[in-house]
Amino acid sequence: MPPSFLVDGMLGSLNRWLRICGYETEFSRDASDDELLERGRERGLIVLTRDRLLLREARRSGVDAFFVEGSSDEERLASVAREYGLVLDPVMARCTICGGRLKEASRDEIAGEVPQNSLEAYDGFWRCSGCGKVYWRGSHWARIVEKVSEASRIAGVVKPENSL
Repeated sequence: MPPSFLVDGMLGSLNRWLRICGYETEFSRDASDDELLERGRERGLIVLTRDRLLLREARRSGVDAFFVEGSSDEERLASVAREYGLVLDPVMARCTICGGRLKEASRDEIAGEVPQNSLEAYDGFWRCSGCGKVYWRGSHWARIVEKVSEASRIAGVVKPENSL
């Protein structure tokens, strides 16, 4: 079973990238260190942070935590992937906003919720089961794949052959 993460407020972008790759994450921009540690302990989540004091407190209190290295999104994603053996693959599995699971949706189901030109240009659409946000692989998709591929290269992680 893949690990689940609790991402501290300093790493909002990493939170989104982990979700894009299908990993379960929780994120709280304004939670105190004590709240993060309690939530990590209660839910068995790995706390991801760039705060050395929080890392020290987590280890002292028996909460699994990891100090994320790197200055770019790709380096940070690679840091976590190396540490936990994650396969990085943009799979359209989780909502970047709330972390809910994405489910395929037909054009009819999402008509009126996406721009008409996107509705006509693209085939695959997904809706978040949590917040209802609609996703599709638009012109931005190539940049997403490129960033995740670069993180995989940095991490030395090989994507499965049947991946996107």
